[in-house]
Amino acid sequence: MSIVTEVAAASSAETIAHFADTLRFETDCWDTHDALSGGNADFVILDVRSPESYAKGHVPGAINLLRGKIIASKLASYPADTLFVTYCAGPHCNGAARAAIKLAQLGRPVKIMVGGITGWLDEGFSLTTEVNELA
Repeated sequence: MSIVTEVAAASSAETIAHFADTLRFETDCWDTHDALSGGNADFVILDVRSPESYAKGHVPGAINLLRGKIIASKLASYPADTLFVTYCAGPHCNGAARAAIKLAQLGRPVKIMVGGITGWLDEGFSLTTEVNELA
């Protein structure tokens, strides 16, 4: 018996529930890019990295908003059911998760874009330096 099979796999029903639940909390770079480039962006994408990192290059359409600046008044122009998608530098960074918690504390729907900038670039997608402001 290998270390892989030492612990039995979950049942099919448990597996479906687990991974379906995961998709409620996160999206990936490919799906985000597809929605943004196809004009189907029914969400607001937030880059929660430093303004300097954002200025060097970010996901097209992303708004730079540091976790500490995520407050109700900054989001007031968005309807309460607006989905926010957060990202940071990459899988080695927890900034997207911290920002997601902050948004959820404000009662806002949120997902993280797993992979962040690292994942975005790994997929071969380009960055922009065009600045986007909060609505």
